[in-house]
Amino acid sequence: MSTGSSARALWGVCFIWQVALMVAAGSKLWEVPTTSSNFSESLQWQAHCHAHHHQDKVKITAEIPPRMDGTWLSTRCEVRPGPEFLTRSYTFHPTRHFQALQHYYADSECKNPAYSLAIRGKLRLRQASWITRGATEADHHLSGVTIVVHSSAAQQKLTSRLPPSCVGVSLARLIPGKPQDLYNTRAGRGCLVAMGFSMMELDLVRVETQHHNNGEKIQELFLGDIHTDWAQRTHYRPTGYQQPLQSAMHHIHPCPVCALVYRSTEQRPPVLPRQTQASISLAGRWVSQQCETRPTVLFLTREFHFDPDQQAWEGIYRHYSDPLCSQNTFTMRASGHYAQGNPSVKVPGATEFVFKVIEVRVTAEDESTAKLLNRTKPGKCGQAGKWKVRAEQGLSSTHGCTVLGIKLPHKEYELFKVELDYRRHPLLYVGERPTDGSSPDRPIRRPTSFQAPLVLCRGAETQPPSRYGSGFKSKEVQIDTSGTGRLTQILLAVLGSALCSWILVI
Repeated sequence: MSTGSSARALWGVCFIWQVALMVAAGSKLWEVPTTSSNFSESLQWQAHCHAHHHQDKVKITAEIPPRMDGTWLSTRCEVRPGPEFLTRSYTFHPTRHFQALQHYYADSECKNPAYSLAIRGKLRLRQASWITRGATEADHHLSGVTIVVHSSAAQQKLTSRLPPSCVGVSLARLIPGKPQDLYNTRAGRGCLVAMGFSMMELDLVRVETQHHNNGEKIQELFLGDIHTDWAQRTHYRPTGYQQPLQSAMHHIHPCPVCALVYRSTEQRPPVLPRQTQASISLAGRWVSQQCETRPTVLFLTREFHFDPDQQAWEGIYRHYSDPLCSQNTFTMRASGHYAQGNPSVKVPGATEFVFKVIEVRVTAEDESTAKLLNRTKPGKCGQAGKWKVRAEQGLSSTHGCTVLGIKLPHKEYELFKVELDYRRHPLLYVGERPTDGSSPDRPIRRPTSFQAPLVLCRGAETQPPSRYGSGFKSKEVQIDTSGTGRLTQILLAVLGSALCSWILVI
């Protein structure tokens, strides 16, 4: 598997190769409009388990460039790799200036504030992204960062992380409740780097508007993803998204967290209400709530079936070429077994799991995908030359598929968490995939943050199809939940980028 600099070098080669394919094909699909364009897209989105309810349809629109003016808020206690627990409130003005508040906490429920950052700067929207379809690239310029610590414990922890002397900050004077400049235009960024602080998330933006049949409008701001490797996060240019912030004017109701975050200041951080925890019962069918985006760049929806009695699972990963998941390229069906481990020490409220994938079946959903798979060497990806559109084929005979980066069997060390949403519906959070495309195949690589939550389908079947192979009884059992990982968009029909990707099942 590619890691570190070799992975980045490989990605660069793949990107050039993909652009070459696009040009050779003469495709207009990936032409990038300038910032003066007003490209929009829309789709009637439905969660798969609600497809039979017409009233559940939601029309989603997105414009390039996006309209970002206003305040955007966290709707829950967010978890970043590390882990870091925080809430965010970002305000953008027509003058291109912005103010951002980030409140960091010592606990996973955001009830014990550690410190807050007040960030000021300017944002310039550029062109539509060449890499992440549907996103807009931007440049940010910081003019100042102020820190306020909220406890002596937080002060001591920061002192251990920051260098002995930070320009503009004397650690001895870092008094709880008193603002101190951490960065300004006359000072260097040594303190910011030492804290792992970066606003590179502002360099990739997307705004989606959900138009519900009942007249409700919800707006979400998607900002660039945070690298899962602490050493990379301060200079990583994002190609995927974090969980979105919601508009202070147009958000899901009720949203008690929104009100608390909106009224917060750097000296008065929000203390969130206690989260409604749910037992880690996986039984049933879980599906994506919306089209999901992965770094470098992959659009997909996920569907999982868990059978606790048999400790068996099945995952269906539908991959698409567009950010609204309307153009299906291929579907992957993976299955195997799992074992539940101990409660997580790093992320309280989460539970450790071990998974194993023992079978993967792939369906090419378009002609380009079928042609790509048919070009593989015999013995490397199913039956060479036998791939047909909408005809499923297993990969067990070739122990995976090298062109898709799939290896069978495969272990992964996972992190799960179940919460109840504002309607008291269960949500399943699954560990975030490593940004560099590697696999969490060792306990030390277990995720410390999460992907977008999955929703439990009410009244759906609870037994996954019986396609799990012979009994896998080990308690150290695992999944290659990593499905397919890195299909970049800029190519003939999106799927060709699988040559440059690693499987990302869960």
